[in-house]
Amino acid sequence: MTQNESPQNHPFEIVLDTVLRAEPERVWTAVTDGTAAWMYPFPERYPHERLTEDFPARLVQRMEGPDGWYNQLEHVLTPGPDGTHLHYVHSGVLTDDWEQQYDGAVKHTWFYLHTLGEYLEHFDGRAVAFGEAFGPDGATAPDAFERFVAALGLEGAMPGEKRDLDLPGLGRVEATVDYLDENFLGLRTGTALVRVFGRNAFGDRVGLTVHDFSLDTASEDERRARAARHEAAWGTYLEGLYA
Repeated sequence: MTQNESPQNHPFEIVLDTVLRAEPERVWTAVTDGTAAWMYPFPERYPHERLTEDFPARLVQRMEGPDGWYNQLEHVLTPGPDGTHLHYVHSGVLTDDWEQQYDGAVKHTWFYLHTLGEYLEHFDGRAVAFGEAFGPDGATAPDAFERFVAALGLEGAMPGEKRDLDLPGLGRVEATVDYLDENFLGLRTGTALVRVFGRNAFGDRVGLTVHDFSLDTASEDERRARAARHEAAWGTYLEGLYA
């Protein structure tokens, strides 16, 4: 521990490499202007500075705060025969329950980058209606994520399986289980990505995001209305599930 560190101040670095089935220019757009399509509206939610903008090869973005706090994302994009190799480095400072935060950050990163790949392969460039919902206090229970998976009848499901599901806001649809482990669930329909986060394992609560790509020619107001509909439908569902 250095002189400037305290027991509550822990630098960290997460380094992951993956291949995305898209050209570097498309990946660049997705990680800059298109984050609502696979993660959340990053620029609006977390104002940041771009330290490096070497289009379309390298992007470094950084947020800073008091007492040496910072959060930095680096994307290095290299074209290859199967698409784009992404070298991703997330570094910064964690405080308080840093071990739990670090574990959660690593697992979230795997899920986010997987979702980025799903978006680029199936919905690249399409306008999105982004919505999110969070469970009530009951969604913080140790078994809350397991209960969500069980409620959809997905216990034991394997990635790649197709299931006929009745999803709030989306109705009866055929959904592909594109991701499922002990903390996260990814569902892909013909028009949407649904991402479920078992953050109860990391001191928070179960929540989810919906990325609806069915309104290509709609206005921004129509997309916002659709997002609000998804949020209301899933909010009601979560309230009932964890009542």
